[in-house]
Amino acid sequence: MGYGELMLTVAIVIAAVMIITWVVSLVLRDASVVDPVWPLAFIAVAITALIAGSGDEGRRILIACVVAIWGARLSIHLLVRNAGKEEDFRYAAMRAKRGHRFWLTSLVTVFLLQGLLVWVVSLPVQLSAIPDRPLGWLAIVGAIMWAIGVVFETIGDTQLMRFKANPGSRGQVLNTGLWRYTRHPNYFGDFLVWWGIFLIAAESGAGAWGVAGPLLMTLLLVKVSGAGLLEKDIAVRRPGYADYVRRTSGFIPRPPKRG
Repeated sequence: MGYGELMLTVAIVIAAVMIITWVVSLVLRDASVVDPVWPLAFIAVAITALIAGSGDEGRRILIACVVAIWGARLSIHLLVRNAGKEEDFRYAAMRAKRGHRFWLTSLVTVFLLQGLLVWVVSLPVQLSAIPDRPLGWLAIVGAIMWAIGVVFETIGDTQLMRFKANPGSRGQVLNTGLWRYTRHPNYFGDFLVWWGIFLIAAESGAGAWGVAGPLLMTLLLVKVSGAGLLEKDIAVRRPGYADYVRRTSGFIPRPPKRG
């Protein structure tokens, strides 16, 4: 199977995952189900590349494993976090605005759009599944970066969940643990994960052409659906957040400013 055939196969797999999830969302009247499915779609891509790819088996297995571990952890975390909650405010606002046309709007602007993002972000996974170049030192560096990222986002998510579960934290700002060094340790962890995967893939040669993937993920994490979206109105809801912003790095961890 060549590059074009593999990439088309991956696109079909992603579309199937997202359309099925969309149907489930219509039944449940909750578009938020797309959130825990987002990382699972990446696992589907990695499995497809593992099975349909013809390149170095070691690299395909390694990439499938690191994507599966990252995706399974994040999906479980999102399921637990969203359990028993109402539909995400973004989708609820869209539902109210579109009315009876929401079913179609959500298909295009939520599910298929997120499917397209999965396809682009996973380009390194797809492109590295064909070349027959064995694993080397760059893959080791990428795997180490990935591991640090997974640990970073896992600790960050755990600290945030414990903070939110404490009634005394209501209206307060989490500024301890990893959150003392960056306002978004979970997003920074994701950043490391996908650049680590890119390095593993780039060593194959063709995988380096998928650099658009981690670049897009970085843009999403920093400006669009990650830190940028979260900080739009959080200062209004948490009075101490402005001071937290002044002292704490917005993304890359560093010691907090004094004073």
